Amino acid sequence: MALSNIINLEEYRVAGAKVFTGRDRGAMVRNKSKLDQIEEENEEVKIIIPANVYSINPSFFEELFLNVVMKLGKEKFLSKFHFESLGDYQYERPLYEAIDRILRNKTALG
Repeated sequence: MALSNIINLEEYRVAGAKVFTGRDRGAMVRNKSKLDQIEEENEEVKIIIPANVYSINPSFFEELFLNVVMKLGKEKFLSKFHFESLGDYQYERPLYEAIDRILRNKTALG
């Protein structure tokens, strides 16, 4: 059975936290949400950013989306992954920074 194509970050939020930060947390969410498998099985993937989130660090996004960005590249990633912010948090800048970092590191590593 295919997994749902929706990942709600609320399910992975530390109680009361308004920030998603750190590579370790991003990796944990990637693994627990089965993000790589969801990407493989679905035409599009929806990421829901909970209301009252104050910040999402690029390092969190970087580790969360590492494999899919390396696989798809920036353009295909952005056309396949759709983001919905339930509050007024502007996620674009840290997301794009994370994507650029992933691709820059991939190039640097060969």
